[in-house]
Amino acid sequence: MTDLIWTAAAERPDLLAPPVREALTALPDPGVVEVTEIDPDLADTQALVAATDIRLEDSANCIVVAGRRGEVERVAAVLVLATTRADVNTTVRKLLDVRKASFMPMERAVTETAMEYGGITPIGLPDGWPVLVDDRVLERPTVVIGSGVRRSKLRLPGPAVADLPGVRVVPGLAR
Repeated sequence: MTDLIWTAAAERPDLLAPPVREALTALPDPGVVEVTEIDPDLADTQALVAATDIRLEDSANCIVVAGRRGEVERVAAVLVLATTRADVNTTVRKLLDVRKASFMPMERAVTETAMEYGGITPIGLPDGWPVLVDDRVLERPTVVIGSGVRRSKLRLPGPAVADLPGVRVVPGLAR
């Protein structure tokens, strides 16, 4: 089991994707966000939990979804605990007001977020993207999320997720 070394994210900008690094400076309290370096092969939540002292219930996954209403595409990021699954087909679809919501194709999500696959995070997303967060994320003392790159993870207090730009807390967003 690997013990991770956490440090203030602002002290290790080399471990952050450029849009994450930039967004951190605009947070109300950027000092609450910590970063740790990991083996890129551990970017997947299950692999990370198996190899480190991070618990599954303290990990949150960020996915990017898209849907259409007529000619208008609507995109959102969704953040849920790793112990749950986002209710994309019902709750997310209704919140986006689209006929069908689905995961954005990986290549497009990587391009539009300027983040690496396996590292997409709710911090530093494109302007105007809502971030739908399951209310259970805020109940965790700390949550571990992506950093925009595969070689590190961020940790912050669960309640602080509500202060991230574009966040809308949604009870029952995940099952």
